[in-house]
Amino acid sequence: MKVTGMSVIVAGMLPRVAFAARNALRSMRTGVQPGDKTRLVIETSARPSYSLSYPEKQLVIDIANMSADTSVVAKLASGTLVTDIKQVQSGDHLHIVANLRKNIGELQKSQIMLLEPNGDNDYRLVLDFTASTSADKIASAVASNGTNNKNQQKKYVVIIDPGHGGKDPGCIGKNGTREKDVVLSVGRKLKNKLDAAGFKTYMTRTNDTYLKLANRAEFAERRKGDLFISLHANANPSRTVKGFSIYTLSEKASDEEAKKLAESENAADKIGVDGFTEFEKEIRAALSSLQQHAVAEMSEEYANGCARAFRSSKVEAQPGPSVRHAPFAVLRSTVPGALIELGHLSNTSEERLLKNPEHQAKLVAAIVRSIKNYNFDV
Repeated sequence: MKVTGMSVIVAGMLPRVAFAARNALRSMRTGVQPGDKTRLVIETSARPSYSLSYPEKQLVIDIANMSADTSVVAKLASGTLVTDIKQVQSGDHLHIVANLRKNIGELQKSQIMLLEPNGDNDYRLVLDFTASTSADKIASAVASNGTNNKNQQKKYVVIIDPGHGGKDPGCIGKNGTREKDVVLSVGRKLKNKLDAAGFKTYMTRTNDTYLKLANRAEFAERRKGDLFISLHANANPSRTVKGFSIYTLSEKASDEEAKKLAESENAADKIGVDGFTEFEKEIRAALSSLQQHAVAEMSEEYANGCARAFRSSKVEAQPGPSVRHAPFAVLRSTVPGALIELGHLSNTSEERLLKNPEHQAKLVAAIVRSIKNYNFDV
């Protein structure tokens, strides 16, 4: 049995592939995920064309147009199913062979992520798996017969966080439009649409209330959120700049603009200084490095999908990368999430758009689509 990535497309384009730049292996690593899952991450210089196979106590990843690189040594975490990883060249394909302590079942779509480059990372193929059991096979058979719809009934919890509020107006447009009002309006519309789509949603604020960043992150933790969406509107010294942008948490900002934006958003907490230092200390202590890595990968997957949804809805993007990374305090939790800058209030034409109910509905529809397409089960 095989799960195929882009191999079907590649097979139909062999002459072109023969002259394409070769893909390169960057790194391989394993880790432990919640639920006693093993995570295998394979980083490559270009989007990998791959397929998976499952020999006895092995997982084989076949990547086309790639050569073995013995300088790349897998970093293996303790407590996983992987005992060692080898590279085997087969013609124009590289077989990455993970030897396992136990057999695993065929990986489903929900167990596979392909993350796009960000910061210091290139493309990453992320595979999550557990040891197969007799019970797993029975459950799989029952599910395939349609008699077990437990997963279909699960309501995923989405936390909607309209930024700023109360004594913190956020950005203010030339015509007086306040960020806190725009994002609250969009947040309410988003909640209504997500509720109608079968999600369980909570808003960090439902009125013009000031909330500390600690309260927003802790709110998501208490509600056991599956996804955290923080809504904002941007400002730029140049009034010609406009368009959406999406940010995920990273200790190192992806660029100077992302760094300044994070500093600006984090400074909102200093309106009510009490507790800011404690929040930083406690949240940092609560997050293990493994949790941070897993949350970062899931957040990035959502952010890239959200950017695609905005672009397909013809929402204008800010120049430069649509998805960026910076140390936003509000995203510092164990809940995957993203901070969405819906547009620029500093741009007069976009200020008018952001106040427009029809444009707000357009933004909401794109976000809803991105959430529906997000893989909650990885």
